[in-house]
Amino acid sequence: MIPRKLQEILSDFSESEKRMVLSAYESAAEALQGKMRSNSSPFIEHPLAVAHIVCREMGLQADAAAATLLHEANRFQTDNVAELNKTPLLESFRAEYPHDIIEIVEGLNNISNVQLQEANLDEERYRKLIISYSTDPRVILIKLADRLEVMRSINILPPAKRTKKLMETMMLYIPLAHQLGLYRVKSELEDIFLKYTEPEKYKEITRKIKETEPQREALVEQFINPLREKLDREGIRYTLKARTKSPYSIWRKMQAQQITFDKVYDLFAMRFIIDCEPDHKLEEALCWKVYSLVTEEYTPDTKRLRDWISKPRDNGYESLHTTVRTKEGLPVEVQIRTTRMDYIAEKGNAAHWSYKGIKGGKSHLTDWLNQVRDLMQSCEEEKYEHASLALDELLVYTPTGDLRQLHAGSTVLDFAFEIHSKLGLRCTGARVNGKMCSIREKLHTGDVVEIISSKNQKPTADWLNFVVSSKARSKIKQKLKEEENARAATGKELLARRLKNWKMVISDGELWTLARRNRFGTLNEFFGAIGNSQFDVALVKDFLVHKMETETAAESTTETKTPETAHADRSGIESGDFLIDRKLKGVDLKPAKCCTPAYGDPIFGFLTIRDGIKIHRINCPNAARLRENYPYRVIEVSWKPRSSEKDGDKGDTHKRRQG
Repeated sequence: MIPRKLQEILSDFSESEKRMVLSAYESAAEALQGKMRSNSSPFIEHPLAVAHIVCREMGLQADAAAATLLHEANRFQTDNVAELNKTPLLESFRAEYPHDIIEIVEGLNNISNVQLQEANLDEERYRKLIISYSTDPRVILIKLADRLEVMRSINILPPAKRTKKLMETMMLYIPLAHQLGLYRVKSELEDIFLKYTEPEKYKEITRKIKETEPQREALVEQFINPLREKLDREGIRYTLKARTKSPYSIWRKMQAQQITFDKVYDLFAMRFIIDCEPDHKLEEALCWKVYSLVTEEYTPDTKRLRDWISKPRDNGYESLHTTVRTKEGLPVEVQIRTTRMDYIAEKGNAAHWSYKGIKGGKSHLTDWLNQVRDLMQSCEEEKYEHASLALDELLVYTPTGDLRQLHAGSTVLDFAFEIHSKLGLRCTGARVNGKMCSIREKLHTGDVVEIISSKNQKPTADWLNFVVSSKARSKIKQKLKEEENARAATGKELLARRLKNWKMVISDGELWTLARRNRFGTLNEFFGAIGNSQFDVALVKDFLVHKMETETAAESTTETKTPETAHADRSGIESGDFLIDRKLKGVDLKPAKCCTPAYGDPIFGFLTIRDGIKIHRINCPNAARLRENYPYRVIEVSWKPRSSEKDGDKGDTHKRRQG
């Protein structure tokens, strides 16, 4: 026997559609046989009720009903929700049902994996996650229908589970229903939420709404009649919508403004939607004309006039809002706008959910959400064009269920830095959905990622080649710079000690020459290479020695004779003619060829690398450079008195004595 709700679902379908939905129902009934709800009723009642909402209340077609039933049939096939799209049952469905139906089932399976955590809650990220799974617009509509059915039956759930469902509904599904323009669904979800979270307030408000219902009905007639006559006389075409605030909306206003039920001015509202050509001047004139007719008949509260036609809101919203009092003194909110303005307010740049302050996603979600609204208004069509959502971000879980938002293309390493900078710097890999992965592994929406780290791990420049987040790149560069500076300090200290041991010095210019010769961009890099032993510090000594040898060779090729020494007697000068420190005994002493000192000239010695000590005149052309650049190699030298001078002195003394 076909259940009554199923009969109602099938009533508007063709024969082929009926067969498809019946087949899906039979698969669900078989898969869910023996499964019970919290009140011990058969679980099949849930998907059947959801399919009924989808078709009879939302106006979707047979493929949506079939997908709803197939999703529930598949949902209990595995305990691992991450594997729902790989079950043997779903594989068998692929051969039996159209691809778009299977795609809807897969989207619903993915959303089943979303677990909302109370700790570190970011409801906007969860809403984006759900939307990212809804590549077919019908997925999110079916999911909203599913949640509506759960809320209608929430009294059958145990208290702990009931609290969780209420929290999820408020954080996820009510804002989504608002964004999609499903205001009836939104209001019903809100009212159920209020009923179970603030039962006494809910009872009080609903009682007062019911008590005042006859008055409102009478007020509608009293309010409209004189205005209808005037508007008809002016030839203004319009649609009038009257509404009463929902219990939840009334409660929110009472809470926000700390007022009683009787002080809620916009409890009762009228909206005039004027039918005219989309010409701004004409629209503005007609709106103000309607306003003047309303305020002629009823007393306006000038403090509550909002002119968003002369100066639209930043989001493009255009309308006239005011509050008037009837002759009985009752407040009525009045909104006046044209058909174009109403379309913009409900569907365009200033969707109702946006200007009311509900936190929305990025602007690129708007077009996709509008397509879903168009789908609701075009429910007579049998086929729907898919509206895929290409978000430039990922939503990934931590092992504890916390949801993190990353840029598209993010890797395990990006995720580690998103958790904490220190974790990123020590990251060695991760378990992604239980499988070991490298730090380079790219992540996907819905992945559960557990970071693995080591205190011995250090970042490398290669990391910058695959991370995509600015935070990761910044922290990696900062750490690499810190380590380079530390290595450079070590290298600089090591080089200073070695130069001291070698009794050598090196100028900044010589350091730059050596660094560039070995392809280092900065001295910091050069010192760093010495610090981590990538550059042998002994090569610095070889460089200095080679440079001195080159300079010595250059000296020998530029020997010159100065006028002062051209006439001097340079013969017979040997190493024994010089007096030096006894500690340098045995060192060769040779006159320098650049200045060829003559006996008696003021002189100094210069310690060379291979030729011992060379003797230079004090006024040698090279003296200043040698003393300035190599002061530690300058040796004090003096002439040794010659024996002939000693004998001559003795002879002169003898003669003087004889005289």
